[in-house]
Amino acid sequence: MSIHGETKKVEIQRFRKFKTEQFYPKHLGKPEHHIANEFCMAVRAGNRVFLRGQTGFDLNGNFHGIGDAAAQAEVACTCVKQLLEEAGASVKDICKITVYLLHREDRSKVYPVIAKHFKDVYPCSTGLIVNGLAMPEMLMEIDVEAVISE
Repeated sequence: MSIHGETKKVEIQRFRKFKTEQFYPKHLGKPEHHIANEFCMAVRAGNRVFLRGQTGFDLNGNFHGIGDAAAQAEVACTCVKQLLEEAGASVKDICKITVYLLHREDRSKVYPVIAKHFKDVYPCSTGLIVNGLAMPEMLMEIDVEAVISE
């Protein structure tokens, strides 16, 4: 990053590193979906925080809400809050939310959950209806970016 000709190094911190083949339970999805990758759940780069997409998986790798998009959204939003706090942010720092849904009719179930968790935040938001997510049990996913105010 350059500020008035000066180069400033941005510290990058990675929170909750995991290996996909150890994190995702084998009973969900087909074995061919278990590709070995190394990720983390949150990255803080300076004052910016990026979260991995949150679904019905809790932070320990347990899946909740099979067949229930609202229950998955509840888990996802709870995880968003916790991950932001671990990275030194809060929900008030959220700038952008992207919501992915498999079924348009689930908007009326998922959006009230999001509204409850992020009341008075007023982030930019994009909602998409998609043909599929990483695992067939996933009905929704939320992607969040935040900027911690100085």
